[in-house]
Amino acid sequence: MWRWTGRERPPFALPTREGEESVWDYPRPPELRADTRHVVVRVGGEEIVNTRRALRMMETASPPGFYLPIADVKAGVLIPAAGQSHCEWKGAARYWTVVAGGVRLERAAWSYDNPLSPYEQLRDHIALYATEAECFVDNERVRPQDGGFYGGWVTNEIVGPWKGSAGTGGW
Repeated sequence: MWRWTGRERPPFALPTREGEESVWDYPRPPELRADTRHVVVRVGGEEIVNTRRALRMMETASPPGFYLPIADVKAGVLIPAAGQSHCEWKGAARYWTVVAGGVRLERAAWSYDNPLSPYEQLRDHIALYATEAECFVDNERVRPQDGGFYGGWVTNEIVGPWKGSAGTGGW
């Protein structure tokens, strides 16, 4: 079904320069790697995450998703939210509402209680949408992946185009 699986770039992929990564070089199925860069997340001006123990999920055609240890999330800011979704690779996801700094972000985060193999490392980690939370990687403000569904974090090192915006549904 998927023509692009990280083995070759499509003709519409933008070229990369030194220090950049093409989302079209990421594999399918996705690859999970430890990332020791400094990740900070703020909501309502309040710091809720400060870690160097992120996991970075890289999948063809998407900016990486960052999964942060729940142990590094400020206590009391995560409230279980209704609903769930299913990822063919990672399994069933549960959602979280984030409350901090006088702000309430409904279903702004998700996690995998029982992730499928080989993604067991995702257990006890949480991912956040960068749409309303202020997310930083090594002091660079993250931009959210286009569209309302995907949770990739766009940084200056990432080159696309990536799925999520209008016309990318077939990727």
